[in-house]
Amino acid sequence: MTKEKQQQLAFGFLMSMQMALVMSGILTAVNTGIANGYLARWMHAFLIAWACAFPLVLLFAPLTRKLVSKLIK
Repeated sequence: MTKEKQQQLAFGFLMSMQMALVMSGILTAVNTGIANGYLARWMHAFLIAWACAFPLVLLFAPLTRKLVSKLIK
């Protein structure tokens, strides 16, 4: 695997993790409140969100790069 591919994979891994962590935390708080069990509910939601987000980032990143290159010339 080339260094560029490794960087893209690492970027997608970390970006999807950060986005899933923040968004699942916010949505868990909005939907269930910050009360007893919040951290457990948040981590459960995070794991599900990240399992979805990482492959989606890998799928959509190349398409998004192409779209951006067409929009910004």
